[in-house]
Amino acid sequence: MTNTDTTGTVPYAAEEPARMEWAKHAPEVYKAMVRLDVAARKGLDPKLAELVKIRASQLNHCAFCLDMHSKDALAAGESVERIIQLSAWQESRHFYTEKEIAAIELTEAVTVLTDGFVPDEVYERAAKHFDEAELSQLIAAIAVINAWNRFGVTCRMTPGHYQPGQHH
Repeated sequence: MTNTDTTGTVPYAAEEPARMEWAKHAPEVYKAMVRLDVAARKGLDPKLAELVKIRASQLNHCAFCLDMHSKDALAAGESVERIIQLSAWQESRHFYTEKEIAAIELTEAVTVLTDGFVPDEVYERAAKHFDEAELSQLIAAIAVINAWNRFGVTCRMTPGHYQPGQHH
């Protein structure tokens, strides 16, 4: 079957195969990552966790993770509008709570370490909205999605086939 546009007439570009199915070749690492992912999510609001995963995946250009976490966010009750606006959240702040904005800002700071550190003001804003246990979980969730993104981007994992909850 050939993928086509909504009119059914213009074919889309061919789907590229993944470079490598890394989980098949490093199953113990994959299983450890899954356990780490489950542990990092504990105590976090599922919709907030998905917003964080989507934002990190946008910044890291991980198409596979964007596909997965957009679908999981929708399945968790997140709105299409908030998912779409996430890449421009600074102009769309009114779509998010102050707590979500603090988490998104922290996600960006941890994901893009261009200054070599997370700025104090970003960390302090997050610390105002999350107690230390929840903030620790949030930082862990950000670190884990960044690791997943590195696997996805390096191995060019193919987006478009994930079903919500498939890897949970």
